[in-house]
Amino acid sequence: MHTPGDVAYFERFARQYERLMPSTDERALRAGLALAERDIERVVDVGGGTGRAVRTIDVPVRIVVDAAHGMLREAHRVGLDGVRADGASLPFADESLDAVLIVDALHHVADRAGALAEATRVLRPGGVLVCREFDRATLRGRALVAAEHLAGFDSEFFTPEELAAGVENAGLDAAVPSRGFGYTVAGVKR
Repeated sequence: MHTPGDVAYFERFARQYERLMPSTDERALRAGLALAERDIERVVDVGGGTGRAVRTIDVPVRIVVDAAHGMLREAHRVGLDGVRADGASLPFADESLDAVLIVDALHHVADRAGALAEATRVLRPGGVLVCREFDRATLRGRALVAAEHLAGFDSEFFTPEELAAGVENAGLDAAVPSRGFGYTVAGVKR
C-alpha cells in the first residue's frame, strides 16, 4: 500500500504513532459517512495503521488494512482486526463492504488510482468511500509536502478537486463535505 520506504518508516514508528499524531477529526469523518445510502455495518480502514480513525465509528465489523505489520500489531492491541495488504489489492470480495475509509494515508499509497478502484470494487451499492487528506494548495499543506519530502517520503498530495476527480474516475459519485488544510472527499457507489 505504501511505497517501500514509507512502510519501513511506519514499521519503526508504530509504537509511538498514537502518542505523536493528532486525533482523527471525527465530525468530518461522520459527515462523509452520512452520505452512504445504506446502513453501515462493515467498515475497512485502508492504510489505517493503529486504527485511530475506524475506532471513532461504532459498527459491528471494523477492520484495519495496512502494509506495515507493526501498525497492525498496535491496532490489534486495542481490539481491532487487521489485515496486512496493499490498498490497491484488497483481500475482500466484490461488493462486501458498506464503507471504506482512507484517512491521512492516500498520499502514501504508491498506486493511488488502484486503491480508489479497489475501494469501488469492494463497496456494496449505496456504500461510501471516505477519504481524509491534506490540501497541498494551503499554506500548511505546502509546509507538510516539504516536510514529508525532507523525511524521505514519496508522498503525493492533492487538492480536494483533484481527489474528487479521482474518486469520480474510479466510478463513484463524489462530494466534498469539508474543506480546509484537512479536507474530506466522499464517494458513493450507485
